[in-house]
Amino acid sequence: MDLQQFLAALEADGDLARITARVDPHLEVTGIVARVLAERGPALLFENPARGQMPLAINLFGTERRMARALGAASLDEIGARIAELVRPELPRGFGGLREALGKAMSLRSAPPRRVKSAPCQQIVRRGGAIDLAELLPGIKAWPDDGGVFLNMGLTHTKHPETGARNLGMYRLQLQDPRTVSLHWQIHKDSTSHAAAAERRGERLPVAVAFGCPPAVSYAASAPLPAGIDEYLFAGFLARERIELVDCVSVPLQVPAAAQVVLEGWVEPGERLPEGPFGDHTGYYTPVEPFPYLRVETLTMRSEPIFQSIVVGRPPQEDGPLGKATERIFLPLIRMMVPDIVDYDLPEAGAFHNCVIVSIDKRFPKHAQKVMSAIWGAGLMSLSKLIVVVDADCDVHDYAEVAWRAFGNVDYSRDVLHSVGPVDQLDHASYEQFFGGKLGVDATAKLPAEGYRRDGGWPAACVLDPATKDLVDRRWSEYGIA
Repeated sequence: MDLQQFLAALEADGDLARITARVDPHLEVTGIVARVLAERGPALLFENPARGQMPLAINLFGTERRMARALGAASLDEIGARIAELVRPELPRGFGGLREALGKAMSLRSAPPRRVKSAPCQQIVRRGGAIDLAELLPGIKAWPDDGGVFLNMGLTHTKHPETGARNLGMYRLQLQDPRTVSLHWQIHKDSTSHAAAAERRGERLPVAVAFGCPPAVSYAASAPLPAGIDEYLFAGFLARERIELVDCVSVPLQVPAAAQVVLEGWVEPGERLPEGPFGDHTGYYTPVEPFPYLRVETLTMRSEPIFQSIVVGRPPQEDGPLGKATERIFLPLIRMMVPDIVDYDLPEAGAFHNCVIVSIDKRFPKHAQKVMSAIWGAGLMSLSKLIVVVDADCDVHDYAEVAWRAFGNVDYSRDVLHSVGPVDQLDHASYEQFFGGKLGVDATAKLPAEGYRRDGGWPAACVLDPATKDLVDRRWSEYGIA
């Protein structure tokens, strides 16, 4: 399913709004998107943006229902269940086992990407001075103090110069001039290691950025896959079909044949440009920092392309359902790394790195602290700042229930674990960039061996006996309470 097909499906469901009025991507789009998101409204197609020469599609992933629809599923948990079927209990556990099991399982149950010789994304080819990204693309300036126009939702393709391993990532892209785009490659990302390897060799790095890719590919670019798992193999698993790739025109990379627009060029070793400020999902502007940039040599596109973008900022935003998809899809894989976990939740208000709520089937003293340490060593979960551990009988998605346990059932002199470790590069609260303080809260019921002062354990919760509850249920209408 490509972007046009996805939009057609949403429109058939009454879940797409076409906006024919002339709308300015300079702040005005953000104002409209914010109101639609607040009401859990439809995907938007701005047919006449004041900047650029193509329609602007946005808020395509703005609800969990649309996010699941984008991945061809009835619900996000359905995809997690598919992965759980592949990751069988007899497969090896731990980090190495996770990579081996997931790679073998997807290779058996799905198909690798398929290379094609011609593609819709290369119906039009522009080179050198014929390229003007500022004139062609409806890039967005979302917030007043943003450093300029940003081309969000671009999927950046790189290849490790020594191993040849491919990486597909979703990074923010600032338009510096008509042919130059800054690449916000954070320190923990694979593209950063590719660029670093190229610089050590004194070589320039080929880069291709694809916009408006098939929805499964767009999601796969954002997914925290284990090292060594190809994003296009994962996208094929999600889409239940092989993803078609085409060779780029001017760089030794492949991109989705069904993309809308593709930028091709090179990153020169050691060269940087100031990037930012940018109003980020933290709700704050990230400051100006030097980052590599792409000098675009070739632009290819469809004859009638659609530009897909996203507004990033303080939640709720469109990236919320993207994060929720990762939470549900990767639960079986998280449980391979940390088998103690029953379920987990990444609150959108925590911007997905700031808080993790996990439930466990507690078996021994300080079991919660063991799980905290395991999470802080599990891939990108290591960036989590706050971990709240509850018992298996607590619904981790019921924030009121979690809060009741964390607020009232914790002795904060004994039931917390304070640590220091890596944090997201965008974290604005840490006193040092890249690392900072972390806190684990043990909100589980305490065992006698943990020094709990009451021999009988926690007091029983106040609940009605079943007979009284049944009586109230039967006579509810008689009480005259609406």
